[in-house]
Amino acid sequence: MTHASPDTAPGKTHSLIDSKLAMGWMHTARFFTTAAQLNQLPKVDVPEIAFVGRSNAGKSTAINTLTQQKQLAFASKKPGRTQHINLFALGKQGVTDAVLADLPGYGYAAVSREDKARWQRVMLNYLMSRESLTAVVLLCDPRLGMTELDEALLDALRPRVEQGLRFLVVLTKADKLTRAEQAKILSITKLNAGGGEVRLFSALKKQGVGDVAQLLWHWCHPEGLPVAGDTAAPAVTDVTDDVEKPEQNQS
Repeated sequence: MTHASPDTAPGKTHSLIDSKLAMGWMHTARFFTTAAQLNQLPKVDVPEIAFVGRSNAGKSTAINTLTQQKQLAFASKKPGRTQHINLFALGKQGVTDAVLADLPGYGYAAVSREDKARWQRVMLNYLMSRESLTAVVLLCDPRLGMTELDEALLDALRPRVEQGLRFLVVLTKADKLTRAEQAKILSITKLNAGGGEVRLFSALKKQGVGDVAQLLWHWCHPEGLPVAGDTAAPAVTDVTDDVEKPEQNQS
């Protein structure tokens, strides 16, 4: 009796193709615009996915790894100082079929209380009122788990989640945990996430990269609509946190 190899097992081929398609789609990401205030953001008529998380949770690295671009998203040398919402367009050149929104990191003490309060208002208003917002990706350091600020954010999102907003908790830096620790934090986070998706992720080991890209692609293309670049993406390259880059709206 013969056994199918892992690459040809039933269901594997479709999954593999979807993952390659999703990674190719993510690789099309390019800078769109930046805004310091909510009213400065342009209206878009395509799905928008927001990336949020505490400063130092690995948000910039996750975005750069998913898009296979080393400096698409940038991290300030002083976490908490970057106070702009940066939008990135996805889709073939000239055609945008989705937008990624990179929101400032929160929870770091490097900024004044006034700045923190202002950005809390901006982020809350964005999450509550942005019409094109389709999904939220919450980045968490698994060594800390979901903090009070993370849980407060999910609580604020709950009304929109009940209306169909999707959310994903990405446990970054998973390579810093043992397999047993990964399994434990994954189980705990699934309980705390209240119905949202949860994925382990490692930029260093490329763990979960294709899986997260595939999930985001399907959320933005629920009908399986074709997108540009139905080819495999280039190999995912290593990226690191805290690579300083000029404010993109000042270029």
